[in-house]
Amino acid sequence: MKNFDITEDPHRRFNPLINEWVLVSPHRAKRPWQGQNETISTEVLPKHDPTCYLCPGNARANGMHNPKYDNSFVFENDFAAMKQDEIMFEEDIKHTFFKAQPERGISRVVCFSPRHDLTLPEMDIDEIENIITTWKKEYTELGNIKYINYVQIFENKGAVMGCSNPHPHGQIWAQSSLPTQVEKTQNNQKAYFDKNGTTLLADYLKAELRSGERIVIENDHFVALVPFWAIWPYETMIISKRSFGKITDLTTDETSSFAKILKQLTAKYDNLFNTSFPYSSGIHQSPTDGLEHSEWHFHMHFYPPLLRSASVKKFMVGYEMLGESQRDSTPEKSAEVLRQLSDVHYKTAKVKAN
Repeated sequence: MKNFDITEDPHRRFNPLINEWVLVSPHRAKRPWQGQNETISTEVLPKHDPTCYLCPGNARANGMHNPKYDNSFVFENDFAAMKQDEIMFEEDIKHTFFKAQPERGISRVVCFSPRHDLTLPEMDIDEIENIITTWKKEYTELGNIKYINYVQIFENKGAVMGCSNPHPHGQIWAQSSLPTQVEKTQNNQKAYFDKNGTTLLADYLKAELRSGERIVIENDHFVALVPFWAIWPYETMIISKRSFGKITDLTTDETSSFAKILKQLTAKYDNLFNTSFPYSSGIHQSPTDGLEHSEWHFHMHFYPPLLRSASVKKFMVGYEMLGESQRDSTPEKSAEVLRQLSDVHYKTAKVKAN
């Protein structure tokens, strides 16, 4: 019987945030690829696109015109996933299998910049700080609405992630229920806090910093790392060093550090394959139900789909849909690759070189 080698042998890793496992198959990273290749966009975007629904001064799909904004700009989603209407509802307890309930909420779009051609890694730090300030304002405003119990801030970047407009923007969905993934995270963080008196991610981060092998970036207030239980090939998580629950708890220095690590991490992503790297990202933070949530620890997830190149992505199919999540290369290898990449965006480096 051979000794277990975590770098070569198939194994499962546990994610304590959502109480789920992921299958890791490091030996499969050597297999040749004969599957689908995505189309890479080489289009050079203009600073302002007169046909873009999100650019300043332009008409949106519903006929309304955007103001000529010069920073970030927020508006109610013209095709919102939820409605604000209060609906009369009485649960029918006779049905075991056909449970449904109304979900009330608000969906907003956050344009990061008036520039059509800029993404986060290409923005200045003060521009990213302005986005964070906007997120704080929206979290407060939406969270103070009586029926809103959770505010989800997120970004889908790139056509491969279903983003239909290249203008730099994110979304905020605020709703009356805790979303499924948030509820899992809530329950596991609370169970850990009740048992240990410290947050799960505070103790996890200490262990990761001692190890060092999955750390990608570290500054005074935040750490970007590839989680031990990462599913996506270059999945990362930004974790605050100080234990606090929500974005509005950020100090001035922490806001600046958060902006810097966002720029550095997204620049590394773009530098990996010299392309505008697609991902879904989102902030996980305290519910807005009016209760104290000492168990919550502020963090942000990045889920990028690219696997081997700008044109080859990871698919979640077959076993992943029927069994459990699976990845080939180890999180440690992915962290090593990201760590060694430059923080200077490849476009900026090219300009300096010329």
